[in-house]
This record gives sequence, C-alpha cells and structure tokens, in this order.
Amino acid sequence: MSTLRRFEPADRETLRQVCLRTARAGEDATGLFSDDRLWADVFLEPYLAFEPELAFVALDGDAPAGYIVATSDTDAFVAWYRAEWIPWLERRHRRPPEHLVDETAGSLEEAITRLAFRPERMLREGAREHPAHLHIDLLPSLQGRGVGRMLVRALLAELSARGIRGVHLGVDPANTGALAFYRRLGFSELPGSSRENPLLGIRSDAEV
Repeated sequence: MSTLRRFEPADRETLRQVCLRTARAGEDATGLFSDDRLWADVFLEPYLAFEPELAFVALDGDAPAGYIVATSDTDAFVAWYRAEWIPWLERRHRRPPEHLVDETAGSLEEAITRLAFRPERMLREGAREHPAHLHIDLLPSLQGRGVGRMLVRALLAELSARGIRGVHLGVDPANTGALAFYRRLGFSELPGSSRENPLLGIRSDAEV
C-alpha cells in the first residue's frame, strides 16, 4: 500500500527523476533532449520553489515514486515565474530568440524550451473559475493502484481549506491514459478546451 506525505527538500532529486521518467506522454524521456534537466526545470522545480506546501509525495515502500505539485493562484505564479524563475532558467538553458517564442515549428526540445520562457501560456481564460493548477506524475509501479486519486484528493483538501474554488490542468492530447484518469475523477472540460489543447477542471470541494 502506497503512503502519501508532504514534500521534503531531500525528495527533490528523486522527484526530478520521476518527472523525467514520465515526461514523454507518461513514458520515459531519458536521453530525448540534449539536457535531461529541462523537463523538471519547467514542470516541477518552479512549483517546489513557489509553493512547496502544495506538493505531496507518494511513496513506493520508502522511496518517492510519484508526486503532485500545484499553485493556488496561477496569475501570481506566472508573475513570479516571469520575474524570478526565468533568470534562473537562463543560467541553465539557452533562451530561444524572441521572434521564435510563439512559433510551434521545430523539434520537441525546441518547443519545450520555448514554453519554458513563455509563462503566459498558463493563463487560459476558461480557467478563471479554477485559479489553481496542478501537475501529477507517477512511476509505473504506482499506476493503477489508486495513488493518483489519493494525491488529487490530498491537494483538493488543501485548496478547499484555503478557500480556493477549483483547480485546472492542461493535458498532452497524446497522453490518452491521463485524460481518461482525470475524467474518471470528475474533471470536466472547461471553456476553451479543444482536442489539440485539452483544458480540464474540478472544484476543490468535489468528491474524488
């Protein structure tokens, strides 16, 4: 039986590996990019830096093998990311030329790098009633065991206690397993969601 606990600083490197090993639509992305650090530097580390109290860890035995991270206020997170996180990123990753920031052509690594330097991508009008957003990743050893549901339940309880109305997330449309998982939990399509760019949300007081 997996157990959950709050994030501890000693978990960071292990969680970075979980992020990497699930980054390619739920599959291992090790070696896909010239710098494996990029995935966690975009989709994990900023959340641990900004709001670590909203990070929960799932253990497989004694080892972290999954997590959920979130921010309770996407607007505030984007402003902080622009001011504080991008300078940190620039010391680790080459910033793309400004005229390429909004283009979608090129390799997957180039596309993710552009996303890294464009935090405004997280501001989606259809999510205004669900101001929090989340990321969740589980290694295969924890998948299909109800652990994802436990992580979402823990986060929703924390958000509800803070008076946050709801939480949203974007999903890689290629990750059909993740889409099915969120819908089973009660996440529903929000305004502006599309087949190419799914946007799902749930109220923080929902039963999951």
